[in-house]
Amino acid sequence: MTDPARPLRAGVIGLGMMGRAHVRVWDEMVEGVELVAVADTDAGALLEATQGREARPYADAGAMLAAEELDLVSVVVPTSLHLPTTLAALGAGSHVLVEKPIAATRGEAEEMIGAARRAGRMLTVGHIERFNPAIRELRRRLAAGELGRIFEIRATRLGPFPARIRDVGVVVDLAPHDLDVMRYLLGSDPIRLYAETEQRIHTDHEDLFVGLLKFANGAVGVLDINWLTPTKQRTLTVTGERGMYTADYLAQQLVFYPNPAADGSVEEGKRIEREIERREPLAIELDEFARAARDGGVPPVDPHEAMVALLLARAMVESATTGSVIAGEALESVLR
Repeated sequence: MTDPARPLRAGVIGLGMMGRAHVRVWDEMVEGVELVAVADTDAGALLEATQGREARPYADAGAMLAAEELDLVSVVVPTSLHLPTTLAALGAGSHVLVEKPIAATRGEAEEMIGAARRAGRMLTVGHIERFNPAIRELRRRLAAGELGRIFEIRATRLGPFPARIRDVGVVVDLAPHDLDVMRYLLGSDPIRLYAETEQRIHTDHEDLFVGLLKFANGAVGVLDINWLTPTKQRTLTVTGERGMYTADYLAQQLVFYPNPAADGSVEEGKRIEREIERREPLAIELDEFARAARDGGVPPVDPHEAMVALLLARAMVESATTGSVIAGEALESVLR
C-alpha cells in the first residue's frame, strides 16, 4: 500500500492512439493520481502529449524510469516491445498496466508475471472491454440468472483496416478482447475450438477471422472479427432459455428480449432497454488500477487470465492454419 495522503505518480510509455488516451485519462479523469511523465521516441508525439500539461517529456523510456519515481506505469507500445518495457518498469519499482495482448508469446507472458511477483509489484493487463458499463451490467444480470441456462454467446467486432497495426494479425490484436469477455461472462472454459481466417489487405497477417468454441458449461461461442468492414461494429449477444441480451460496446447500450413462452418454447419477446450509467471504460479501468495499487488489492485483470486470452487467440490461428479442431490436452495446456 502507498501513502494515502499523497497523489500516486503515473507515467505513460508509448504515445500512439491508445497511449494518448492513457495520457488524457490519467491527467484529467482519475482522482488521486498525478501524471508526471510520458515517453516516446517520436518528438512530435511528445510535444502534442505534453502541451498544456505538467507531465515531463522523455525521448527514452529508460531515462524516464531512472529519473522519475513512478507508482504507476501504462505500457502502451507495440506487442513486440511489451516484455522489455514491462520488465524495465517493474524493475524501477512501478506497478504496471500493459495493454493487451499481454505479450507476443506464452514464454514472454510468464516472464512478465514472474518478474512482477519477484518485484512485489502489480501487473495487470488492459482488457478494456471488461470495464464497459454495458458488459458489467450484463455480467451482473447473467450472474443473477436472468437468462437461465446460456445457449450461445456471439461476438461481432468489425471495422476498417488500421494501418498502424503491422506486427500482428486481426486474431491476436482483437480476438483476445472477446475471448476474455466470453470467459469473464460465462465463468467457463472452452473444451474445443475451430477457426477460419483469410488475408485480404494486411501484408503479413490475417485480417478476417471466424471462430467457434464449445464451452464446458454447454454454451457455444461464435466470433466474427475483421479489418475489412467499412463501418465499425462492436456487439455481443447472449442467448439463453429465458431470452436474449444484446450489448453494444460503442453505444454502451444493453437490450433484453425476454422469451415470454411458459412451456419452454421460444416466442418473439418485447424489447427492454436496461438503464446504464455511461462512463468511459478506460477511466474505470485506470481508476481501478490506481485504487488496487494504493490499497494493495488484486489486479483488475489477472495477468494469467490475459495470458489465457492470448493463447486462445494463438490456438485459433493454429486451427485456421492446420484446418483442425483443437481440443483435449492441446487445449488444456493453453488454459493452465
